[in-house]
Formats: sequence, structure tokens, C-alpha cells
Amino acid sequence: MRAIGIAILATFIMVGTAGAQTLDEVKARGYLNCGVNTGLAGFASPNEAGEWEGFDIDFCRAMAAAIFDDPTAVRFRALTSQERFTALQSAEIDLLSRNTTYTYTRDVSVGVDFVGVNYYDGQGFMVPVALGVTSALELDGARICVQTGTTTELNLADYFRTHDMTFETVVIQTAEESRRNYIAESCDAYTTDISGLAAVRVTMPDPDAHIILPEVISKEPLGPVVRQGDPQWTALGRWVLNAMITAEELGVTSENVDELATTSTNPNIRRLLGAEGDLGSQLGLAADWAAQVIGHVGNYSETFERNIGVDSPLGLERGLNALWTDGGILYTPPLR
Repeated sequence: MRAIGIAILATFIMVGTAGAQTLDEVKARGYLNCGVNTGLAGFASPNEAGEWEGFDIDFCRAMAAAIFDDPTAVRFRALTSQERFTALQSAEIDLLSRNTTYTYTRDVSVGVDFVGVNYYDGQGFMVPVALGVTSALELDGARICVQTGTTTELNLADYFRTHDMTFETVVIQTAEESRRNYIAESCDAYTTDISGLAAVRVTMPDPDAHIILPEVISKEPLGPVVRQGDPQWTALGRWVLNAMITAEELGVTSENVDELATTSTNPNIRRLLGAEGDLGSQLGLAADWAAQVIGHVGNYSETFERNIGVDSPLGLERGLNALWTDGGILYTPPLR
């Protein structure tokens, strides 16, 4: 039995070693391949100059900043819900940063690892004001647009079954397709994550003609995803996210990061910014990798408010996505 155990352990180590190469491949290539949404306002969409921007885009740029000290060292691949995991598993992309829900099945059976949660969301419904509906419980028999290949489909079926209601599914592939179908009145309601509804609503010809109903029918913890089998790469993604959240907690911003890197006496800030300790070498990065992330992209609050916060077109409150010290549930392990 002992010999069998040793053989299994040796196999596990060999597999882990063989898989632990993504960072080296990215460094050798000179840029990160990042899978993103086909277009979702505030999260991932090209601007008028054709440059990708948004909350999920910023995480891709944060990873590039950590590795290369250059947030532009990344190429974006627009992926539908059905394409995203295949592209990641086949190594067409190194990272998926595309409003993807962290679920049991995806974590256990799909061959991917979630590096954390960067947006806590929930599924809801949007309807035209003219429909006269004020609650999802009034949608019995409605035609509902829903993206295929998502957790949204199952949540929708579960909710209507629980409340003994029926519905007609209008299956779509992308957020833009859902917008077109909804505007064309091919469906009575559109369901997805509430952040996604807000992103679609803001692009409507008359946003005020549409309302997001009050019911939240699911938990949708969204986060970046990597392939299984490379613990170093998984840890890098996890700690880039944690560093951005920790920076907000410590008051480190893109505006003061350079000053604090040289003047702060707070040991937590000094470790975060590489002024002491060896956190960078443990990830295969420079000592000031987190300072590079914050300097180029910002802390969690900066990227949230810039792209989707209350002063952005989406106007989203922090809610659950506030720090644990401010009424939310964002909480990271210590960087030490």
C-alpha cells in the first residue's frame, strides 16, 4: 500500500510540474491572452477608438501589469458563453475574465479554477415599463430572453418551477443579441445577472422605458478563471485580485502608490508594495509586482468606480462588493 501511495504521489507531482508553465509561456510570448465578453457595457467592450475597456478588462490589464509592468501587454479574445471554457481548456487563452459564475460543477468537473470572486451578483429580470409588470411573480406565461450555456437557464427554470409558473424560452448567444431581441419585442422580459441587465439597459434608446424588477433569484459570484493543473498561475491570479482589494483596504491608490512605496512605515503596506519581504519571488514576479498593478490599473475601488460605480453610466452601488469593514463581504487573506 505504501508503494502504491508513493507512486500516486509521484504521478501527482509530475502532472503538477508539467502543468506549471503558464507564467513562463506568457513571459516568453511577451503578452497575456485574455478571454472576455463579446460586449457588455461597463465590463468588457471596445470604446470609440476600438480599445477594450471595462471592469473585467481591468483585471486582464492588472495581470499584465504584474507580469510585465505594462498593462497593455495583453491581447483580448471575445468569447460567447458557450465558447469560453473550451477556449480556456485548449490554451487559446491564458485567463478568462468574463462575468463567469463560480459554481460547484464548474469548479469540480469542467477542468478550470476560479481565482476568486471579483463581483458578487444575482440574477434578475428586466421588462418594458409599458408591460405593466412590477414583480417577477407576474411573468407567468411570458416569453423570456436568456443566454444559452449559462447558469441563468437553470436558475430561470428553477424559479418558475418553484412558483408553479410557465414561460417560453427565447434562446440567445450574446448580450448584443439579447438586446436586439428585447428591443424588437421578441421577448417580454430579459433575464441575466443584475449587473448585466444594468449594462444592457444603459445602451437602450430610452433606458427609462425599462425597469429591473426587484426579485433577485440566485447567487452569482463572478470571477476570473484559469485552467487547472498550474498552481503557480492560479495563485498569481488569486493574489493579483487580493492585492487590489487589500490596497483599497490600506488606502493605497494609483495616486499615492509611488510615495507610499518609499515613505510608508506600515508593515502591511511595505509588504504589499515590495519594500520588504519576498512575496514577489514566491510568485515568480518582481518584488514590486503589486505596486505595478496598483500604479497602472488602480485598487479595487478605483476600477469599480471607474467602470461600473455610481458615477458611471451603469450607476451600480457597491453593496455586497464593499469591503468587509464597510458593510460588504470583500475580505482577503493577509499578504504575509
